[in-house]
Amino acid sequence: MTVHTFHLAQVPAAVGVRALSRPPAATSVPGLDHAESLALMRLGAPTVSPDRVQLRRLAMFAQWQDEGAVDRFLADDPLGRHLAAGWHVRLEYLRRWSTLAALPDLPVRAGAWEPDEPVVAVTVARMRIPEVPRFLRWGKPVERLVRDHPGTTLALAGFRPPRTISTFSVWRTVREMEEMVRGRSAVAEPERHAAAMAERRRRDFHHEFATYRFRPLSEHGSWEGRTAIVPQR
Repeated sequence: MTVHTFHLAQVPAAVGVRALSRPPAATSVPGLDHAESLALMRLGAPTVSPDRVQLRRLAMFAQWQDEGAVDRFLADDPLGRHLAAGWHVRLEYLRRWSTLAALPDLPVRAGAWEPDEPVVAVTVARMRIPEVPRFLRWGKPVERLVRDHPGTTLALAGFRPPRTISTFSVWRTVREMEEMVRGRSAVAEPERHAAAMAERRRRDFHHEFATYRFRPLSEHGSWEGRTAIVPQR
């Protein structure tokens, strides 16, 4: 059964650079369909800041043919062994909005969910370089909204030069995530996400953009001393 993973790890800078320049590929990693390697960014950080590209803090989002392929990668692959020392969550795919050329076969919807269950959201975007200043103007308030939202247990973003940006967030409940998306959260300026999406529809920031919803299946390891990042029902 297809499974997705999201990994976080502290790695030597050289490992981070190598992962960004040559991400794991299906041709070289058995059982891998696709992977996105990303340097972490701190949500809401100033545009020109070391926090915007952190080569020693690596993220990877991946689609696999089965969990056995994940286990073999973490045990046998040089990059996989670095990631195995960090944290990752295994995910059941549920829903997508739009699509990526790299992941063409995911159905629009693959399952049902309850409003009070935990959920993981991943976005992947390929930027239009001339639109980056406009994207930052609209996107940074959304970063702060998600980062500070009481419904998230972890929220971060990653970047792979020159134009791939991804966000990852773990939510206590589907309901809280959907309230944020629709601008209905009980927080200051709740409309920030909805306003940015309306601006994207008016004139797209991206060559391609997709949002994915997942059910967390299991989490492994720790991240910055934290375990049990995924809420339990």
